[in-house]
Amino acid sequence: MHTLQNKVALIAGASSGIGRATAKLFAAHGASLVLAARREKELVALADEIAGDGGSAMILPGDVNDAAYAKALVDLAVSEFGGLDIAFNNVGLVGAMGPVPEMAEQTWRDVIDTNLTSAFLAAKYQIPAMLARGGGSLIFTSSFVGSTVGLPGMAAYAAGKAGVVGLTQVLAAEYGREGLRVNALLPGGTDTAMATFKSPEERSFVEGLHAMKRIGRPEEIAYSALYLASDWSSFTTGTALYADGGVSITRT
Repeated sequence: MHTLQNKVALIAGASSGIGRATAKLFAAHGASLVLAARREKELVALADEIAGDGGSAMILPGDVNDAAYAKALVDLAVSEFGGLDIAFNNVGLVGAMGPVPEMAEQTWRDVIDTNLTSAFLAAKYQIPAMLARGGGSLIFTSSFVGSTVGLPGMAAYAAGKAGVVGLTQVLAAEYGREGLRVNALLPGGTDTAMATFKSPEERSFVEGLHAMKRIGRPEEIAYSALYLASDWSSFTTGTALYADGGVSITRT
């Protein structure tokens, strides 16, 4: 089933983890892709893999905190594929963890910029392109951290990701009548390079925080992104969709 046939999707953070799995899944469902991340080598390998499977993907490496880059990604989607229908802004930075009084101001700014300002820049340029096509689906990756739990040492990350949910709600309210749906996807612990564990015991502890007593696979989060990107979620906007293995509700 080609759920995204004739759709053009932009995926930020596509070089690994959830973004990479989502790119593969969207391509398998018929979307033409614009792939964004800092690491060019990984993007080239992913685009080649997608092409080998019969899909179509363009790449543009860069920094999502750069407004010119945010615009260039949309311009690439329009010039190569004729427009933009879907964007999955899947970026995040935890940064140096620790109490706020001990946090460097630059750490705060870097984490907020990557997690929240990049979402603003993405929306600034992606929304007009989607409206030109009659609407679309705009998706941001947020987190259960800052939404249902406050983890010590993660003040900047929590603030940035909570801000993404607020941005999502306002954009959904502003553009719903124009056919643009805006949603946030909130993964739980996921087996990616970002989830580094110092020991098997630490991993086991984190798994135990989840109702399902495990962490997720990137492909599992990608399926939730596919739901939000596709017409399956045609009456879903302004939501914070948890794909978190129950970490938000578990106390055992």
